[in-house]
Amino acid sequence: MTQAEYRLPPVLDLGQAAVIQADLMTLRGRPVTIDASDVERLGGLCLQVLVSAQKTWLADSQPMSIDHASEAFAQQWTAFGAAGCVALGDAA
Repeated sequence: MTQAEYRLPPVLDLGQAAVIQADLMTLRGRPVTIDASDVERLGGLCLQVLVSAQKTWLADSQPMSIDHASEAFAQQWTAFGAAGCVALGDAA
């Protein structure tokens, strides 16, 4: 199956959580690379959606990675304590 790519918007706030969740579910069953290079702000609910998606892909035996993380995304990801849950790929 072909690798899917999903680009996150700059602001990951409450309003984006349902959109991201729905978008990612359309890609379920395929390997996915999430591009976080444009992210300026990461909210807690979107973080939960991303961690949950990673666990879903793992349970489905499909690879998922979060790559090209902007500095802001990487800092906020770490500040939330998510670095221990899901590792980030290469930085932007």
